[in-house]
Amino acid sequence: MTVPQRLSFVTIGARDVGRLRAFYAAWGWCERDGGSDAFAQFDVGGVRLALFPLAQLHAEAAPDAAPPEPGTWSGVTLAVNVAARAEVDAAFTAALAAGATPVSPPVAREWGGYSGYVADPEGTRWELAWLPGLLGD
Repeated sequence: MTVPQRLSFVTIGARDVGRLRAFYAAWGWCERDGGSDAFAQFDVGGVRLALFPLAQLHAEAAPDAAPPEPGTWSGVTLAVNVAARAEVDAAFTAALAAGATPVSPPVAREWGGYSGYVADPEGTRWELAWLPGLLGD
C-alpha cells in the first residue's frame, strides 16, 4: 500500500478559534454546520479547512516539540488562486477589509504569475495568486 495522493484537511492550530471563525466568515466563506468557538470547518474546494485549538493540536501532532511562539511564522503558506490577474488585487483588498494584515503587496513574480501575501489575525500566511493557465483563464 502507498499513501493516497490527496489532501483532505488543512488544520490551523488557533489560539482563538472564535476570532479566526469571524475572520474567515468576513472573507465571505461559509462555515460548515456544527462549528463553535472550539472547532470550526470551512469547505474550500475539495479540501476542508479546520480551525482547532492550538494547545490540543500541539498535544496531538507535536507532543515532543516546543509550542510555537505567538507571532512567529510556521514556514507554511496557504494559497487562494484566482482566474484573472486583476482578481488578485480585488482579493487582496477584500482580505484587508476583513482584517488581514498585509505582508507583501501583489507583484509580478519571476515564475510568470502575480501574487501578494496577507496574514490572518494569528499570523497564518495566505498567498492570493494568479498563475496563468491554472484555472483556465
